[in-house]
Amino acid sequence: MEDDFFNVPLQEAKRELRQGIVECQKRGLVYSVKWLAEMCHGLADVDIDGEDEKNSFGIKMLEGIAPKEYDNYFLAKSYFDVREYDRAAHLVRNATSPVPRFLHLYATYMAVEKRRLDSTTDQSNLNDSGHFKDLGEILVTLRAEHSRNKLDGYGMYLYGVVLKALNLNQAAQQIFVQSIRLVPMLWSSYVELAPLIEEKEKLQALNFGGHWMKRFFIAHVYIEMYLIDEGLKAYEDLQAAGFRDCVYVTSQMALAYHNKRDVDKAIEIFQVLQEADPYRLDNVDTYSNLLFVKELKTEMAELAHKAVGINKYRPETCCVIGNYYSIRSDHQMAIMYFQRALKLNPKYLAAWTLMGHEFMELKNTNAAIQSYRKAVEVNKRDYRAWYGLGQAYEILKMHYYSLYYFKIAHQLRPYDSRMLVALGETYEKLDKCQNAIKCYSKACDVGDIEGIAMYKMANLHEKLGDYDLAANCYATYCDDERAATDKQSLYHGYMTLANFYENKGEYDRASYYAYKCLESDDRKSEAKSLLKTIENKRTGKIIAVRGVSTGCSLSKANVDTSSDDDMDMELSDYKFPSLDYLGKSRILPATGNEPGSSFKSAHRTAANVSEAASTSTRATLEPLSVTIARRRAPLTDDMSLSESELTNTSIPTTYTISTNTNSRHNLPTTTTAANASSANPADDEDEDTHSMEISSISID
Repeated sequence: MEDDFFNVPLQEAKRELRQGIVECQKRGLVYSVKWLAEMCHGLADVDIDGEDEKNSFGIKMLEGIAPKEYDNYFLAKSYFDVREYDRAAHLVRNATSPVPRFLHLYATYMAVEKRRLDSTTDQSNLNDSGHFKDLGEILVTLRAEHSRNKLDGYGMYLYGVVLKALNLNQAAQQIFVQSIRLVPMLWSSYVELAPLIEEKEKLQALNFGGHWMKRFFIAHVYIEMYLIDEGLKAYEDLQAAGFRDCVYVTSQMALAYHNKRDVDKAIEIFQVLQEADPYRLDNVDTYSNLLFVKELKTEMAELAHKAVGINKYRPETCCVIGNYYSIRSDHQMAIMYFQRALKLNPKYLAAWTLMGHEFMELKNTNAAIQSYRKAVEVNKRDYRAWYGLGQAYEILKMHYYSLYYFKIAHQLRPYDSRMLVALGETYEKLDKCQNAIKCYSKACDVGDIEGIAMYKMANLHEKLGDYDLAANCYATYCDDERAATDKQSLYHGYMTLANFYENKGEYDRASYYAYKCLESDDRKSEAKSLLKTIENKRTGKIIAVRGVSTGCSLSKANVDTSSDDDMDMELSDYKFPSLDYLGKSRILPATGNEPGSSFKSAHRTAANVSEAASTSTRATLEPLSVTIARRRAPLTDDMSLSESELTNTSIPTTYTISTNTNSRHNLPTTTTAANASSANPADDEDEDTHSMEISSISID
């Protein structure tokens, strides 16, 4: 199919476009005429003008009109052009030729629509019983004509429009396909059919034949279905085929970049369109939305003045003015202009959606819900309206309702991270944490637009107690440049990481994140406190190592210089390693596990010592365990040695027991020496005196 399309000569395409212009113009299908004329203008470089073409043009203008009906037809057509639809329909009510007959049916339908718009006082009442009754009468006539095979492709188009207005979408879809097969140049049939195609597979299953117009329809539907990459590829192929200068193709590419949220590229294309066609108002509302997102107030004001100067009664102009007042935070005036746009066109989708946004700004949730619902009635594929409904019910704390609407928005935009984040937040509020984590994870995989999915997933892991996963997520979030836009969340992540690594003992990484929090006024005091804690813990380790290497003698000076006055530091029990200078002692190892049991074993009777000395086995001293109290705790009774106990011992060792001068318990120092004989001369070395100083300290 694609090869057939690219092999179509542009001369033939231009002839078909001109013929379509003539046929649609005869029947009053002005929007199709406009589209076909723009496409034909884009092929201005293609020359097909010849003598035969000029002669055939006049003949085509009268095809489908009986000579006896010329006068009635031309008069009815003039009435139709000035929107006097009832007069036009009445004048050709008895016509039998195809063109006047279609004009009668189409004028009747337009008269019904005009009466509905004129009698509508409430924009929310799009469909009333009287309108359905009038459409039902037209439907009966068209169905009778269709059963007798008297409807051509244009009549089939009108039949499909009426079926669609009565919500008979399945039948309308079949009728539109038949209309396109009969009249492939009728662009209005493609436009009406596009909203009825809900899936890509359904689009590919449609059988239009092999006409090249199918390519424009497929590209159009891709954009409608938010299949942006496929749509851009299709329009790029059309430009390469020779339709590069067509305004419609360029504007559709701008819409594609808008839906893709490539705001700068979309604005650039719209500016090119404004230069090429400065009085064009089509899609100018989308252009104003882009300027609103970029907060370009000056450009929005210029665009609003320009649109008013061109046509102040176009719905697009009212929408531009509404956006201008919205960016100035004048929401009441914005709503007024959106309502004015809906007066001009009650099925203007952008106005319904934007008016819902304005009601949300005014905290009028009920009115916002009504606006979003009407937008959904106009186009069920408008994900913005579904998303707005979800937000409105979320404010009302009706989370199951919001979950339903967010799911529909996600189905329409499966690769939009905003829909996934909204789903995750709703699942989290419903205590379905695993579903929420899946949504946040998928939002990160598809490309987080707002850059908050990772933070929310980290926060949820933290609430669930999965601190390792939370730390990984916080680290990833803090490394993202987009996180800098939300300072509060960023510093929360830094502080959480600092506390996490401080608890794990990784003080360098903890200090790194804590120092970053010093830039935050809210987190500054907390970060300072954590940095002091880290510094004191580091100092405590240094003191412990020094105490072991110097024979467990901790001086008051060392403690005072390594700690802050306002911080308390608790040191755990340290066990001394086997000391070489006590390795040859004959003292038996202690059997008790309580503090001070090693000291008790040193005060055995002389008989026990002599008995131990007679054995050939040399005993080594078990490592001592010294408890350093936190708050100047006094020595226990087990660690207090009386003078009599020291004098009665016969061990040839000198013990010096001292306490800190600031301690409440100052023990006297007693020295006792005794000589013991040994049968083995080598034991003389064991009888050398040793000294050990044990200090009980407290750190304030």
